[in-house]
Amino acid sequence: MKSLAYGILSAAVLGAAAFVSPALSAEAPDAPTQPFKIGEGLYYVGSVDYAAYLLTSKAGLIVLDGGDAETGKQVVANIKALGFDPAQVKVLLNTHQHFDHAAGLATIKRAAPAARLYASAADGPIIAAGGQGDPFLKGERFHYEPLKPDVTLKDGQKVALGGWTLTAHITGGHTKGCTTWTFPVTVAGKVRQAQVHCSSSVLPGYKLGKTETYPGQTADYEKSFATWKQLPCDVFLASHASFYGLKAKKAALDAGKADAFVDPAGCKAFYVKQEAAFRAELKRQNP
Repeated sequence: MKSLAYGILSAAVLGAAAFVSPALSAEAPDAPTQPFKIGEGLYYVGSVDYAAYLLTSKAGLIVLDGGDAETGKQVVANIKALGFDPAQVKVLLNTHQHFDHAAGLATIKRAAPAARLYASAADGPIIAAGGQGDPFLKGERFHYEPLKPDVTLKDGQKVALGGWTLTAHITGGHTKGCTTWTFPVTVAGKVRQAQVHCSSSVLPGYKLGKTETYPGQTADYEKSFATWKQLPCDVFLASHASFYGLKAKKAALDAGKADAFVDPAGCKAFYVKQEAAFRAELKRQNP
């Protein structure tokens, strides 16, 4: 079931992103990988492709995204492997409600009972219903353990803890409440602006234009691409490791390139390709 569900999503990742990820072609997307440091207090704690991030401070920990159910277990294990206590997670954030980013949240919450889950107004109720209510991904294979959000996010809302300040940007389209996150982080001795991209993929079967998968979806994509073009993106991160070439960047990091994840040009190029894919699909459906 999971492989079928992933097949639907990965087709969009591979097609719309206009590249084939070695991780996706060679390994299961939720295969485990070692956690590592991206910047000061910022760590990758996800799986091979289902991304998750840990932000650390003396006041507590922040986790952004939970991956699928298997990845959620890995996130907890990776936090421990880095020497931190999962119970100190105080803030739990999400990019969007699809199973490959939200199914692991409940597992993380059990390890961190004091954590408060923040989610957008559109995606939060679907997370609370365990994936039920999605306008496109229907059926048990897309369902997961539900978790009710504690805080409903508004566009532009800031979430702060222990010196970290993250800003939520509602960038709908892929899901109505898809949330891109931006925040400052020190990388290689310099404060940079990080962006965790939600998703701009058009899933195979999405309806755009005159008939839409959900009302207003086409306009949401249009608005989101305009937003993404304006957002700071020195450190390019995303909900899928394959979106930003994590494997190659991690290799460069291991080889001594301390700023391997600083990639504003790659971020810009990614959006050019993604918008072109969106517009091509829109035109195909509305000749």
